[in-house]
Amino acid sequence: MKNSLKVLFFLLLGISSLQGQGQTVLEKGTVSFVSSRNVYVKFSSTENINIGDTLFINQKGGLAPALVVGNKSSTSTVCTPLLDNKMKVSDEVFAKTTAKKETQKPEGKTAGEPPSPPADLEKVIASERVNPVITPEEDEGELFFKQKVRGRISAASYSNFSDYQNTHRMRYAFSFRGDHLKNSKFSTDTYITFRHTLNEWEKVQENLGNALKVYALSVKYDFNPTSSLAFGRKINPKISSLGAIDGLQYEKGWGNFIVGAIAGSRPDYSDYGVNTNLLQAGAFVGYVSSDPANFQQTTLGFIEQRNKAEVDRRFVYFQHMQELFNNLNLFSSFEVDLFENINNEAHNTLRLTNLLVSLRYRLSRNWRFTASYDNRKNVIYYESYKSFIDRLIEDETRQGLRFGVNYRPFNFATLGVNASWRFQKSDMNLSRNLNTYVNFSRLPVLNIRASLTANFLQTNYLNSRIFGARISKDIIKRKLDGDLYFRKVNYQYRSSETTIRQNIAGAGLSLALMKHLTLYLYYEGTFDDKGQAFHRFNTRIIQRF
Repeated sequence: MKNSLKVLFFLLLGISSLQGQGQTVLEKGTVSFVSSRNVYVKFSSTENINIGDTLFINQKGGLAPALVVGNKSSTSTVCTPLLDNKMKVSDEVFAKTTAKKETQKPEGKTAGEPPSPPADLEKVIASERVNPVITPEEDEGELFFKQKVRGRISAASYSNFSDYQNTHRMRYAFSFRGDHLKNSKFSTDTYITFRHTLNEWEKVQENLGNALKVYALSVKYDFNPTSSLAFGRKINPKISSLGAIDGLQYEKGWGNFIVGAIAGSRPDYSDYGVNTNLLQAGAFVGYVSSDPANFQQTTLGFIEQRNKAEVDRRFVYFQHMQELFNNLNLFSSFEVDLFENINNEAHNTLRLTNLLVSLRYRLSRNWRFTASYDNRKNVIYYESYKSFIDRLIEDETRQGLRFGVNYRPFNFATLGVNASWRFQKSDMNLSRNLNTYVNFSRLPVLNIRASLTANFLQTNYLNSRIFGARISKDIIKRKLDGDLYFRKVNYQYRSSETTIRQNIAGAGLSLALMKHLTLYLYYEGTFDDKGQAFHRFNTRIIQRF
């Protein structure tokens, strides 16, 4: 009797535990394919099965562990066998899962609400890059390595005419990305430009690096779908703030985790050429969630950089992105310097550098908010074809606090306000900026695109006000597109009380000569209140393949 009471007591305890934690159930699947390395199991759904779970088979009247889930799709799992006995197609496999309680649907959802934003799709793609779902055919053959090629060749001219100087610059560019060439394990990425000024060829002869820029030139070999080795000049998206890396880059994935290492050098600061005196090496580990509904991606790395064999910098790199909760997305990155050498005295001192924190929130279909703080170092431009006022605003507003609001009152109209504030304790580099805009994707009746902008910038040495308007229209559908714009600029140098007023007008045409061949024509004229004029003519032809 006492034994019966004990059994009843433990049964009740187990039932209450199951009620509090969710009921454990067995989901049956069948083996659909067996390769030399993996076993593929088909389920009605893998929603409650996670990567790393153990699958069981019925052996001698009980459940014995047989497989470990290494990857999954919506209805299939790719597993690693635990038993010496080889499994066969149609064998039954069981997964122990916990039944989820139904949750109430969030309020505010109505019929006809638009689908999830593109960001949700990006999260799915990001998780699939780390945990690609391999089909049996891909595992057995080369179908996983499918060739995908895209490239572009362009030639452009940039002519400037003014009262004191005329210049004509030429620029040629070649970009090519070939993934798994001829369905092999080899891929390549190339982006090269060459530019020069007419009648100044001697400058090219003096230093070819000033004219020839190699932004990317690498080859990658995929040992398998989760590990690869790259050689050459390449930017690693997981540690992108390092910029281009000249040398070797290795990555290996295990489920949701990625480890990697780099060894090589940094490009030269002056002309972006190869400089073997600027050696660097490091390692990193990353994590990417496989659940798009709870997406997150994290990278932690350790990097050491040298200058002529001496330690130049030693730091920790951190990058994290995550959807904190519904429609609120976080991106953050920072570096912590671990070493400094001042007056030939080395110290292992922790110092936070290059911090960026950014939040994006979509309140509804019509309202979006952004906020960020950025104290990263200024960007070095080896090529820039922006006007003076555009480069000024970009340089003065990138760092500091930034807030933005975007509102769409109609399907074809968007209103926005962005404000930024750069500050220091000494107020030596103060900057305040307010930018407002109204965009129309299509104006009724006229069937044109239009935008109105206003920008107010205040720095320690300059105050400016810029008002602009732009219209664009398909003149011939899919063949000829044109746009016109006008900007009124007023800026004052605070040190000299000098005021400059300018009227800037421009026009552009885009003509599709053939399916992949496009010609661009562009003109901009700047006229100031002192009667001076500055003209810019640009032409560019692009062949895509």
